[in-house]
Amino acid sequence: MVEYELIKGEGRARVNVTVSSMGSDLVVRIHNQDAHIGAVAVGDYDYEHERASVSVVTRLGHKDDTLAKEAAYLLSKSTRRPVCVVAGVHLDNITAEEIDRILANTKLAVSEIIDVCGLQKGAN
Repeated sequence: MVEYELIKGEGRARVNVTVSSMGSDLVVRIHNQDAHIGAVAVGDYDYEHERASVSVVTRLGHKDDTLAKEAAYLLSKSTRRPVCVVAGVHLDNITAEEIDRILANTKLAVSEIIDVCGLQKGAN
């Protein structure tokens, strides 16, 4: 995988996701039309204990850590490789329903990325 782009949802809850390879590692960007760096999460897979671990850095005043952390964890655990997720989704006057839709759209994108990585792994 060199680069893979997805768009999930529509309207204000639309999420853009880009996946790039960095060697065998993955770099994932999650954003909307107001893209920025809100949080960065690094997921790593521990083969000895068969588990993923995630570290997160969040910029002051930003709340993108939930998106970044969950995506990094799911991707690292499923693909068994290092993953860096940069998340920056901003909406003025966001509602609870929009937050839920953004989280759901991000989960759909992450699931699709996991499927594509699994297909590519099976092709090798």
